[in-house]
Amino acid sequence: MEIHIGDRVADVTLVSKEGNKVQLTIDGNPVEVDIVMAENGNCSILHGGNSFNASMVRGEGGKSYDVSMLNRSFHVDIVDTQAKYLHMRKGADEKQGDKIVAPMPGKVVGIPVNVGDRLMAGDIVVVLEAMKMQSNYKVSADCIVKNILVSEGESVSANQVLVELELIKEE
Repeated sequence: MEIHIGDRVADVTLVSKEGNKVQLTIDGNPVEVDIVMAENGNCSILHGGNSFNASMVRGEGGKSYDVSMLNRSFHVDIVDTQAKYLHMRKGADEKQGDKIVAPMPGKVVGIPVNVGDRLMAGDIVVVLEAMKMQSNYKVSADCIVKNILVSEGESVSANQVLVELELIKEE
């Protein structure tokens, strides 16, 4: 999951949890902590031989917290991968223009069009699989398939152009 702490963005993955002992990675670096939670939102954290106390106030929806620790306060937002994916996908749909761009890394599992095909707004142009979910990418305007830059089975990276389009201008 992605965690925003002020201006910092960290990629955090839970590796294991056994009792109070938690193993995770933060930006790929392994971290082991011992956390004891109290019912009132306070917690005690042991890390690297040091003890820390933190107070957490949960925001609406349970995906944000205000954390106070060592006379400092932080606002923390938790962005789960599915929410991030849907947000990126929505942005990709809104700015299609003359190309279809992968919003995140994935695998091409279908290309139901050919170069030269005339498409109408809403037609599917490519199917990607990412995070074990398949998503249909549709054109948002009438267009002609100008160039297909990927093939089925190919892995793609975020922001990679998949298909180039020629928009049909209304007369």
